[in-house]
Amino acid sequence: MEIKRLFDFLQNQFENNPREDSLVTKVNGVWVKTSTQEYYGKANAFSRGLLQLGIKPEDKIAIVTSNNRTEWNICDIGIQQVGAISVPLYPTLSESDFEFILNDAECKFIFVSDKELYHTVNSVKSKVPSLVGIYSFEEIPGVPNYNEIKDLGEDISTQHEVDSIKKLVKPSDIATIIYTSGTTGRPKGVLLTHENIVSDVIMSKERVPEVLANGIALSFLPINHVFERMLIYLYQYMGIGIWYAESIDKLGENMKEVKPHVMTVVPRLVEKVYDKIYNTGASAGGLKTKIFMWALNLVEDYNPYESKGFLFDIQHSVAKKLVFSKWKEGVGGNLVCMVSGSAPLAPRLNHIFWGAGIPILEGYGLTETSPVISVNAMKKGMFGIGTVGAPLNGVEVKIAEDGEILVKGPNITQGYYNDPEKTAEAFTPDGYFRTGDIGVIEKGLLKITDRKKEMFKTSGGKYIAPQIIENKFKQSRFIEQIMVVGEGEKMPCVIIQPNFQTLKDYLKIKNIAVPLTNEELIENSAIVDLIQREIEKMNQGLGHWEQIKKFELTPEEWTIDEGLLTPTLKLKRKNVLAKYQDLYKKLYNKA
Repeated sequence: MEIKRLFDFLQNQFENNPREDSLVTKVNGVWVKTSTQEYYGKANAFSRGLLQLGIKPEDKIAIVTSNNRTEWNICDIGIQQVGAISVPLYPTLSESDFEFILNDAECKFIFVSDKELYHTVNSVKSKVPSLVGIYSFEEIPGVPNYNEIKDLGEDISTQHEVDSIKKLVKPSDIATIIYTSGTTGRPKGVLLTHENIVSDVIMSKERVPEVLANGIALSFLPINHVFERMLIYLYQYMGIGIWYAESIDKLGENMKEVKPHVMTVVPRLVEKVYDKIYNTGASAGGLKTKIFMWALNLVEDYNPYESKGFLFDIQHSVAKKLVFSKWKEGVGGNLVCMVSGSAPLAPRLNHIFWGAGIPILEGYGLTETSPVISVNAMKKGMFGIGTVGAPLNGVEVKIAEDGEILVKGPNITQGYYNDPEKTAEAFTPDGYFRTGDIGVIEKGLLKITDRKKEMFKTSGGKYIAPQIIENKFKQSRFIEQIMVVGEGEKMPCVIIQPNFQTLKDYLKIKNIAVPLTNEELIENSAIVDLIQREIEKMNQGLGHWEQIKKFELTPEEWTIDEGLLTPTLKLKRKNVLAKYQDLYKKLYNKA
């Protein structure tokens, strides 16, 4: 069948490639499978129930869940099939952001996953005139449950009403409004049509290794984020079973249980996995540590599509058997590849993971581009470490005079909901979308160099591209998070959240007493000297104007809950700077 609307992906799986594990969620410690037939039936019942509630085409319905779960997908398809528009929300939103988005989108209903989210939304309900009701996925006494909607649609004799509306839904209709988490200001509602996301799925499919068809995916990145959501449709299109991880904390355990063939990651997760592996190998002691370090050094510049000769191949085979086979076991044993997005991945890590037999395919896109603009493929000439691959066939990319990446294609948003001014600003006069990212195209592959809005000048007039510097410095296992500052100042400096556990391990190895608090830890002279050496090492290769002259350490972790990171673990620069104003003043000797 020809796929033109998002709900066609489920119809296609139902007719051509049904699975017993179309969607799988762990409930009370047990993996609960939903077959394609059940998924299809429940989505239709949900659509019929929405019609009983009086939902009409273009009505807005919000969904927010603490963790990815099967009910989200049933709601998503059910909403689409009656021509309504879904508004997926982050569970970490503040009450004021919930209030703003629900009012801005004029949502009629909202589906929440649990008690905590119910209380948050209920606290602003009186300030949202359009909001008729709040439903919960989990059983909460006195709160309407989402199963009640399916019960309303239990009578299949009214299915013809749903089918009639489905036929009227056009590819050009708005399917969803996704409010960007944003690092500054109020969230913007990105309008995405069925065609936007469908085209991105179909264009992305040719970059996916064919061996993944009918495999298993483990999903843990927020499903309300367009990156994971688009891939969920892609998995359905390819007949891949979708298993939802319980949480990021249980990801390692779930990988071993599920044994996935594919999963998505963000660079921060890859860095954390590597740090854990490194610490285990480095602390093993004796011959084990020597072998571990030898294997790491062997693949630090590994490239899968470049031959390094017969001797290397023999050494690599030994390293795989002695060291990297354990890495593969740790991710379930069946992983074909991981797909990385959201932020640039340190090239060294990508070399190492490819060398370890755990390929990472780095891609690039934005919410406004549905999201994929380009992505690497597991093919010679279509892959490059340090790049985000070739633009998708069908997406036109050009580089503006100032280096900004401009894009045009069927996956590009129509604009921002209720904001014609920002919509006009987002496009060039000839219709290209302004990504706000700086990049170059080398040998047909796109390379991102920085965020246009994040670049700044020092008082000496030199441009600083903070992301490049930050990614380089995060290769240090002692640095958890880092932010380059110095706009208008004479030199760039950094504020660092160190990896506290790694610092403590370092002190133990050096037989230095470990302080009881993080405050004491970051003031320890051995730690300060260690970070200074790491800074000096990482400064090598940077222009003299880019080199970091001073640093300050923070005693707290930078978290999503504290508002310092977005849900995809990117820095909220203004928030970090506001929280650590005192450290900023100290860096520049300001009163």
